[in-house]
Amino acid sequence: MPPPVLCLSGLDPSGGAGLSADIETCRALDTHALPVATALTVQDSRNAVRAVPVATALLAAQLERLLADVCPAAVKIGLLGSLSQVKLISGCLRRLSVPVVLDPVLRAGGGGWLVSPVLARALCEKLLSQVTMATPNAAEARALAGCKGLDLAAQRLLAFGCANVLITGGDEPGEQVVNRWYRNGVAPRHYASPRLAGGFHGAGCTLAAALAARLAHGDQPAQALAAAQRYTYRALQGAYALGGGRRIPCRRRFGTRP
Repeated sequence: MPPPVLCLSGLDPSGGAGLSADIETCRALDTHALPVATALTVQDSRNAVRAVPVATALLAAQLERLLADVCPAAVKIGLLGSLSQVKLISGCLRRLSVPVVLDPVLRAGGGGWLVSPVLARALCEKLLSQVTMATPNAAEARALAGCKGLDLAAQRLLAFGCANVLITGGDEPGEQVVNRWYRNGVAPRHYASPRLAGGFHGAGCTLAAALAARLAHGDQPAQALAAAQRYTYRALQGAYALGGGRRIPCRRRFGTRP
């Protein structure tokens, strides 16, 4: 049986990001996605312009019913829509005690902000201590930590109790994309890859879902990070244009292990 991965994120009508990315990535990496929508969004391949949270009572009912029947091997969290959702999910994680990947979606790839500063702070204070791996991009790390330097931002996020922070560099300038892995008491590890041309819609979701899938299979964080980044890079290499905006990663099976 493929290990189940509980995926909590927004529904993207373009199919590029959010739950669609989670489902496709989990399937490609031999896991079974348990998709629970946290928000409905108004977006296309260019940008997201609105996010409407799912009622917390409905979200709670879905989780109660689902988790009474299926025990996930890992959890992937993307866009959250309200403070009450953060509180609900925090309690859920305490009961599950499985690896958790948090992709703290604060803004759309097109630049539109989806989460208020109050909600962003709650992600840090209520969730990070229960997270195995947080995967903010550089702009999100700076916003969450309230500083400009990425090393300092990572240390501030680790101080909330997060075990591992991977700051992705896809939106940073340079000929290479550099992702930075931080842990307490360990020197940062940098992963560099050649920058691919153009922009992508759902790259961060793909990476976070791939991490959750590999952790669900029992990988240690270093193994999961290496495999998830290889998988995401190959998905971006095969990305295709669906509309007039950024390209969609090709999230297919590339072999038994990426």
